[in-house]
Amino acid sequence: MNKKEIFSSFLKLRGFRFTPQRERVLEEAFSIHKHFEAEDLLVRIRQNGHRVSKATIYRTLALLIQCGLLREVIFGERHSHYEHTLGPKHHHLICLRCGKIIEFTDETIERVQQRVCEKHRFEPSQRRFEIIGYCENCAKHL
Repeated sequence: MNKKEIFSSFLKLRGFRFTPQRERVLEEAFSIHKHFEAEDLLVRIRQNGHRVSKATIYRTLALLIQCGLLREVIFGERHSHYEHTLGPKHHHLICLRCGKIIEFTDETIERVQQRVCEKHRFEPSQRRFEIIGYCENCAKHL
């Protein structure tokens, strides 16, 4: 199933409608291939001549997270950032000083997470692995 079918089915099972506004938020979120904020979506959608309320964006983002198509990342600030979950899994190194985000993949981490879930008979719906500290440049100034 593609992202539209996944989201539409998710909404239907919960008694929600797959409205044109929700579809616009879904499509715009997946057109961004980096971390983004809800405000980024609002600006992009309006720049493209569409009308979607800020409340609809926030509610749809929450539904996309519940559905497993998006995940919330980087909580060091007072607002959330998002990224879509389709594609290769990756993790984050987050600098406390400059806010730099380094994405990385590591098969060992993937295997450990899988082994832990199997051991505890746990079915993960979302995963997040972040290391918070100081990048090479900022560590020099500590």
